[in-house]
Amino acid sequence: MYVAVKGGEAAIANAHRLLADRRRGDRDLPAITNDQVVEQLALAVDRVMAEASLYDPALAALAIRQARGDMIEAIFILRAYRTTLPRFGASRPVETGEMAIERRISATYKDLPGGQLLGPTFDYTHRLLDPALLEDADVAEGARRPAGDEPAMRVSDILSGEGLIEGDGEAGGEDGPGDLTRTPMEFPMGRDVRLQALARGDEGFLLALAYSTQRGYARTHPFAGEIRIGSVEVEIDTPELGFAAPLGRLKLTECQMINQFKGSASAPPQFTRGYGLVFGQSERKAMAMALVDRALRADEFGEDRTAPAQDEEFVISHCDNVQATGFVEHLKLPHYVDFQAELDLVRRMRREYEAQSRPADDMKEAAE
Repeated sequence: MYVAVKGGEAAIANAHRLLADRRRGDRDLPAITNDQVVEQLALAVDRVMAEASLYDPALAALAIRQARGDMIEAIFILRAYRTTLPRFGASRPVETGEMAIERRISATYKDLPGGQLLGPTFDYTHRLLDPALLEDADVAEGARRPAGDEPAMRVSDILSGEGLIEGDGEAGGEDGPGDLTRTPMEFPMGRDVRLQALARGDEGFLLALAYSTQRGYARTHPFAGEIRIGSVEVEIDTPELGFAAPLGRLKLTECQMINQFKGSASAPPQFTRGYGLVFGQSERKAMAMALVDRALRADEFGEDRTAPAQDEEFVISHCDNVQATGFVEHLKLPHYVDFQAELDLVRRMRREYEAQSRPADDMKEAAE
């Protein structure tokens, strides 16, 4: 035991050197730069920012490089860095209705006020490997349409006009939305805190849960009411100036799912909502988040909670990949003392079992 501990420091230092060597790779190839990651692996950058809950493309790209492309490790690194930053204020709620839109689609209405906008999407690609990408060929600039004067009203606003969908509701209690990063989790939790947890939850875990809701493991029948991607302005209240000061713009993906609701004793039949909002272009995550959000609202609508996606404590306690990673990967670290204790226990139990079994075996032999 003690010898192994003494020898560990040198081994760890050598492991770090080997990691740096493997990270750099073939020295005959140029090293990848932060700018290349930001510009050419933008969706990976967006995921790291979203699940680390820190909007900074350059730092997210650095984390991806440092982690050798391991997304969860990169998220862990950036989340840890986030905890070192000072907090000097809280921004005002962003107004996604004023988003500068680059992608906006709806699966419920073909002709939307403001129009549908496909934007950069894989939806209509053939998903075949493209050998042309092996060469650094010229790429034509993307086509852009002139900005229209017609406002891009929400699909939910159309349904609200007929009273066919529930209202937006309030965010948080009297003191405003809660803050998951400053207050320990308590169950049951408000929808505002739940959405925060889902927004930085693991995309794969939420995707699996969202898929389960569509296969019957929750009472949902979803329609993608609207998905929009674009940039919004972030502002902070400045009492000294008497007005909100702009801090900059960030890219968001917003999704509103529309779900059926047959009504109850206190509410008429209407559509209900599931909501997703994620940093960057991450519509798969936003859609999954919206589906899980709606499933977790079962109690609000008097629905039975029978599926994993409807169990708040199960979902929220397991969706965070940084926490899950630490809990799983700690199993790789030395557990020699614990295992030796377990080994001694199993050996004693085995001896007692054999001692108890021996008289029965003797009686069986005597009978024969």
